[in-house]
Amino acid sequence: MSVVVLDVVGLTPRTLAHMPRLRSVAASGFAAGLDTVLPAVTCSVQSTFLTGRMPAEHGVVGNGWYDRDMGEVAFWRQHNALVQGEKVWQTARRSRPGLTVANICWWYAMGADVDITVTPRPVYHYDGRKSPDCYTVPAGLRDSLTAEFGPFPLFDYWGPKAGIASSRWIVDATRRVLADHDPDLTFVYLPHLDYDLQRHGPNSPRARAAAGELDTVLAPLLESLSVRGSTVVVLSEYGITEVRRPVDINRALRREGLLNVYTQQGMEYLDPWTSRAFATPDHQVSHVYVADPEDLPHVREVLLRTEGVDQVLDRDEQEKAGLRHARAGELVAVASSDSWFTYYYWLDDERAPDFARGVEIHRKPGYDPAELFFDPADPLVMARAAMTVAKFKLGVRTAMSVVPTDPSCVRGSHGRLPDDPDDSPVLLCSSPAGARERIHATEVREFLLSCLEDAATG
Repeated sequence: MSVVVLDVVGLTPRTLAHMPRLRSVAASGFAAGLDTVLPAVTCSVQSTFLTGRMPAEHGVVGNGWYDRDMGEVAFWRQHNALVQGEKVWQTARRSRPGLTVANICWWYAMGADVDITVTPRPVYHYDGRKSPDCYTVPAGLRDSLTAEFGPFPLFDYWGPKAGIASSRWIVDATRRVLADHDPDLTFVYLPHLDYDLQRHGPNSPRARAAAGELDTVLAPLLESLSVRGSTVVVLSEYGITEVRRPVDINRALRREGLLNVYTQQGMEYLDPWTSRAFATPDHQVSHVYVADPEDLPHVREVLLRTEGVDQVLDRDEQEKAGLRHARAGELVAVASSDSWFTYYYWLDDERAPDFARGVEIHRKPGYDPAELFFDPADPLVMARAAMTVAKFKLGVRTAMSVVPTDPSCVRGSHGRLPDDPDDSPVLLCSSPAGARERIHATEVREFLLSCLEDAATG
């Protein structure tokens, strides 16, 4: 028998209440509360699941960080070597050398020593255009999945159009991989709840509708896994909580003369090389890089008097939180429960870089949930978006500048440790073996190893 791990992003007791098919996974097994790690963001928590280590050990201190060697802020990189530590399948293969593993859209998939990989990978054309596509191992799998299900729906995976189509494609691809390759251990990433819960908040009608949509899409996969006799583990990295206040942490640093910019063609760009301090915002957690240790007390004081900042962790406090690593900032800011951090560093929208109004996850020096919206202040935004798409199809080089620079539309966020159990992640398992009431993210790795052992002998 096989083990299939479904990472249902944003799954909490609150959302699970509207997902009867997913709840049924635990009918013959168990459901447990899952204690996550700081920062409670995708890349950090997934790396903890796979290695059993805290971010201080595996080094994934967020979805991105400042690379001091390169002098660049790098978010959403994909190379598996960035995750330090032995992964669960590497441990399992010591006792089962022939163990086969599939990774369907979990992060840091590229370069991982697994047998099957499916991960989003756009075509970056030389003229600046970006086309939807995916990367697979074996390479021919990309062609067969595309022929059967169409190109990977990149613009439904992230951006203003993000929705159920991407999770449906991932479910279809998973069913095909399971049928054709029958891996012993499969990881599947399902992002749908991330979208409307950030857009509208976890308590909104749209959030409940999103939970029902994903539950319906999961139904054929869950049925086929039941028929196959697979052990199903469902987990989530974090819960999304209601927020009302964006915190412009870099603007606060700039107003104090700590953050520098440089200007090209009237647009301002963050200058990490000359800044005394700057932040790499990541939902509700922000690494703050301080060039001169003498500036640390002043930077800390500036952050603590910024409305919406709850904590500022120095190196000793990062050590206690399991976050102290060479990649981490000299300080780590944690937002208040109703707040989240923007990456904005310009003081006048007329001076914003052109990428600010587009979906550009690699160039922005921080995470931008405003990318989930068409600009509500632009009455012609949908017409301009349609015109841009038409130009794309004609091969005309152009930019999709439709994202707002007013972040007040965002209603949900995550990253800090949850205050309410209803906003905490959960773990479900179809097998009663190893049942418990709570499990820590660092314990998931050992739990999966025990599931593999039970599946091999069951």
